[in-house]
This record gives sequence, structure tokens and C-alpha cells, in this order.
Amino acid sequence: MLTVLQSGALLGGIGLFLLGMWLMTEGLRLASGSALREVLARSTRTRWRALGSGIMLTAVVQSSSAVTVAAIGFVNAGLLTLGQVLWVLFGSNVGTTITGWLVALLGLKIKIDLLAMPLIGLGMLLRLTGGNARRGSIGLALAGFGVLFLGIDVLRTAFTDLSAGITFPQIEGFWGMVAHVLVGALLTLLMQSSSAATALTLTAAQGGLLGLEAAAAVVIGSNIGTTGTALIAAIGATANARRAAAAHVLFNLMTGGVAFLTLPWLLHATQWFGGWIGAPADIATALALFHTVFNLLGVLLMWPLSDRLAVFLQARFRSAEEDESRARYLDTSTAALPALAIDALNREVARYGNIALRAACNVALLRTTPSRELPRAQRTLAALDSNIDAFVIQLNRAAMTQETALRLAKVLRRSDYYTSVVEQLPAIAAATENLPAHLLNSGHSIVTTVGRLREAAVALLQRLASQDDAEGEAATSSDTSAAVGTETTTSTDPIANAEADADTWEMHYQQVKAALLEAGALGTLAPASMELLLRSNSALRRTVQQALKASKVSIIDDSPLNGA
Repeated sequence: MLTVLQSGALLGGIGLFLLGMWLMTEGLRLASGSALREVLARSTRTRWRALGSGIMLTAVVQSSSAVTVAAIGFVNAGLLTLGQVLWVLFGSNVGTTITGWLVALLGLKIKIDLLAMPLIGLGMLLRLTGGNARRGSIGLALAGFGVLFLGIDVLRTAFTDLSAGITFPQIEGFWGMVAHVLVGALLTLLMQSSSAATALTLTAAQGGLLGLEAAAAVVIGSNIGTTGTALIAAIGATANARRAAAAHVLFNLMTGGVAFLTLPWLLHATQWFGGWIGAPADIATALALFHTVFNLLGVLLMWPLSDRLAVFLQARFRSAEEDESRARYLDTSTAALPALAIDALNREVARYGNIALRAACNVALLRTTPSRELPRAQRTLAALDSNIDAFVIQLNRAAMTQETALRLAKVLRRSDYYTSVVEQLPAIAAATENLPAHLLNSGHSIVTTVGRLREAAVALLQRLASQDDAEGEAATSSDTSAAVGTETTTSTDPIANAEADADTWEMHYQQVKAALLEAGALGTLAPASMELLLRSNSALRRTVQQALKASKVSIIDDSPLNGA
């Protein structure tokens, strides 16, 4: 049985080690400043550089979690692709093995007092004199190193005492190794650090509590245990964050599974390699080398699979935004048949326009709080526009008749009109985003007048969006009179109705413009607010004009190209 003294020493050693790990990681993270993001931005263009960045940054910062979070942030910002981030994540798994080497080569080999106490003293001196500057952060990291080594010393003494007085039951065979793997995973989940679990295992093995094969199984388990943290972090996260977490889980499960199934042979090969390079012939060094080798083996196994893994993950965890930004009708196989391809392209452009007009309606109404949908809509439209451009480039490589070329020109003109709508969105939204809140809430007559103008524009845009959507979904359909949230007209010509409504709206626009100028001249409206509303209304006017032009461009009939 464990005595109270032995239990206290064991718990105290674990506590000191975890405290040292936290201080060291936090200090290194603060000292690195923006270097983490800068290195990731510059050094991930190839898989070799991305892998090296993951290893180096994790070794420096001593936190694979920090590197993973930074990498995911770059993916969400569109600065890194998922393929690039995969290699950063794989590299961070290799980089985290550095902690095992620190424990094996320093923590268990030297007289701790000669290193730990000076590091703690020097580190706290730098911390106290450096404050929040980089010097203070470096001091915090040095003090963390010292506390970490102090914890290792306490653990080493505790495990040595335990091994002298206690004999643990040896669980042998396949299920015994499985049990040791589960112990390693549980340690990582409890400590929330695979580095801490690995260091604890190395110290216990060096103290004689674990044999080499059993300790290696625990190390494998600690590597697999990090997937628990990744899975927890992925709950409620973005699609890209969940993909990165899934890649982390798959890498660790595959690496751990291969290492477990080949454990006797891999250990033998590792020991031979350690002897060949002249590494110290002790169990802690052998385990540190084993930890590094099987993570490198995982990298080698993933090398030919990473592209397929990226494609597989891109098809999973899709967000509504990503689904909307994907081309729904465009397919590379149809690009070789221009007649069919142009019909598909027309449907996609109609969908692109529908999304753009819905976004315009969303930001046009005067609100007390800005719409949060604009950034999402802009990302969706940019991605969809890029897909359309790529398809057109591919389509241009195929031979087509003059009639087909004229139909393509119409579709491109329509797309250009909708792109102009997209360009107006920020200016339209500026009225809500930049007008003083007290003005929006004041019931000012001119604000009420502007609000009615914009509501009328929204009704017109909704009708045009419904009409374009109907044409895009069914090119032969003539029932395009249904409006979204507006009254339908009785005329059989929806274009004529839209033009008449646009003319009425234009007269209303000119009246409101005159009223705004008058309010600014009389001083009843601040000049800045007047100019803001004028610019925003002008952008809304251009949106209505461009949407109407787009609705008049049809590839269904044989009419000539509409004028600009």
C-alpha cells in the first residue's frame, strides 16, 4: 500500500511538473508574440516546409495545441488550405516528442538542484524586472523549466521508493498491452497534456515501475489520448476546425495502431538504432526515441495519403455557407459539350444572382443593428464567382458554334450585372453600419422617408430574384410572376411589370434625394449623415438598375443581345 508520505510525494511531483509545463508553455507563447502566425504564413507553401514549421514551432512553444489553434485560424481566414494545415498538424505531433527528450537527457541524468534552482531564480528575476515585455515572458518560461525539472526530481524519487517497496501486477499478453494503452490515454485525458503523460511514464519506467514494452504501450496510449482534447475542442466549432480535429484524430489513431501492432519489432529496431547512433542505453532514452520514431513513421505513412485525406475531409462537416458556395450545376464533364454547358452555366449564374439579390435585400433595410449576414454572403459569392470563372475558362477550350458563342456572351453579360450588384453591397450596408443609432431610433421624418424608399427597393429586388430563380431552375418555365413577400401583378409580362415598378421607384428615389439635400441645407440633418444616406441610396439605385438589366438578359429566346 502507498503510505501517506509516498502519496503526497507522488501527487506533489505531478503537480510541480504540470505547473512547470504550464509556466513554460505560457512564457514561450507570450515571448514568441506574432512569430507563430508569421512563420505559419511564410513557411507552409510546400508539405516539407509545413511539416518543418509544425515540428519547429511545437518544439519552441512546447504546445501542440497552440500551433493547432493558430493553424486552424489561418484556414478559417482563407490564408492556408486544409492540405497545408494537415502537414502542420502532423509536424506538431512530431514536435511534441521534444518534451520526452528533455526528460530523458536532462531531467533524469543530471543533479536537478544544479539546474532547477538557478533557472527558477533567474526566471523570476527576469519576470519581476521585465513585466509584460518579452524579457518577462522569457523569465516566466525559464522559471517554468526549473519547476518542471523540480517536479521530475520529486517524481523520480517517489517512483524509486515505490519500486523498492511495491510490486505491481504484470499484465502480459495482447490484452495486457491494450490495458497499458488505455492507461496512457486516460493519463493524457486527466492531465490534458500528452507531454506530461509521456514524461510521467518515462520517469516511472526509469524508476523501475514499468518494463520497456509496457511503458512503450503507455506512450502509445498517451499519443492516442490527445484525440480526446481535439474531439472536445471540435464541439460547436467551425467546419474547418472540425476537419482539422478529424485529421488529428485519424493521424494519431493510425500512428498508434501501427505502432501497437508492430510493438515488439519496432522496439527492437529502435533499440538497435539507438545503439548505432550512440544514444544512452537506458530505458528513458529508449522510450523517447521510440516516441519520436513512431510519430515519424506516421508521417511517412501519411505522405502518400494526405491529398486523399484532404479531399475526404473537405466532403465532411460541410457548413451551410460552404454548401451554398459550391457550384450546384457546373460539372467538368459537361464543359466538353458547350450547348449543355451553357444551360448549366445559366442556371448557376441565376443562382449566383439570386444569392446576391437576397444579400442586397438583407442589408438595404434600415436597422438599429447591422446585419451579420453580409460577410458570410460576400464569402459565399466570392467562392461561387471563382467557380463560375473557372468553368468558363474550361468551356472556352471547347469548339462551339456562333449561336452557342452568342448564348455564352449573354450569360457572361448577366453574370457581370450580378457582379456589379455584389460590388454595391458594402455601400448599401453603410447606412445601417455608420448612421448614429439615435438617428435611426429618433423617428426623424427624413429617415422614415428613406426607409420607405428602401423597402420599395427590397420588394422590387425580391420580385426580380424570384423571377431569376424560376428561370435558373427551369429554363422553359413561364411562371415567373411569384414574388417573395410582395404582391404579384396581373400582367403576363413580368419584365414589363418590373420595368414599370422600376420607373416608379426611380421617381421616388429622385424625390428622396431632393429631400435629403434640403434637410442637409436647412440643418435638420447632419451633413455627414446626409452624405452617407445619399451614397448608400445611390448604391441601392445602381443595384436595382443592374438587377433589372440582368433579368432582361435571357438565353431562352432568340432575341439579340440586350444593350448595356
